[in-house]
Amino acid sequence: MKDTNIELNNTAIDINNAGGWGVLFDLDGVLVDSESEYTKIWNRIDEEYPTGVKDFARKIKGTTLDSILSTYFPDPEIRRNVEKRLYELEAEMVYDYCQGAKELLDALRTNRIPIALFTSSNDLKMAHLYKDIPGIRNYFDVVITGDMVSHSKPDPEGYLLAAKELGLDPTKCIVVEDSLQGVKAGEAAGCKVVGVAGTLNAEVLSPHSNIVVNSLANIGISDLEGLVK
Repeated sequence: MKDTNIELNNTAIDINNAGGWGVLFDLDGVLVDSESEYTKIWNRIDEEYPTGVKDFARKIKGTTLDSILSTYFPDPEIRRNVEKRLYELEAEMVYDYCQGAKELLDALRTNRIPIALFTSSNDLKMAHLYKDIPGIRNYFDVVITGDMVSHSKPDPEGYLLAAKELGLDPTKCIVVEDSLQGVKAGEAAGCKVVGVAGTLNAEVLSPHSNIVVNSLANIGISDLEGLVK
């Protein structure tokens, strides 16, 4: 693991909530509306530095940057150029909430349900996110980024770490994901899984999800709690 300094919110974690359960969110395509922009960015990078991988931008969704660079850009010079280009294009992005995301986060926070964020994003991107949406950090009791794990999704490491830091058994946690790598990671961690269709069709996510919704506007606290009861 690269960084064991887990980022914690100052808000007290109420692990004695009814039934002792919590929610572990992915970021892109689940909470913030950025997946379509990342598809454009990675398609552009693939044009400039061809990988030869069919549907490259979709294939890498949910994967850490380190894993993407080491797997698809083995030449050190090209790898550096790709990373530089990615940061240039990311700097032009503007983040905003996905439909229903802020409302669900508000409801969970009001009801003192422990919330963690596990994203494959690195600390540089997270700083950009916090600048664009200043209040988003306050929702999470724990934030796990791609810089803090050794294994990328679909490995369950990140979600297991998030559950541990919340003080919860993984079976009492609900993972909310939009990528195939992500729902597989949640399933492998032993969590209940909510798939969010949009980035991928529901039929792709459903084999590894307990339920699939079209957006977070279609699910509430009672629905989530029902998954862990």
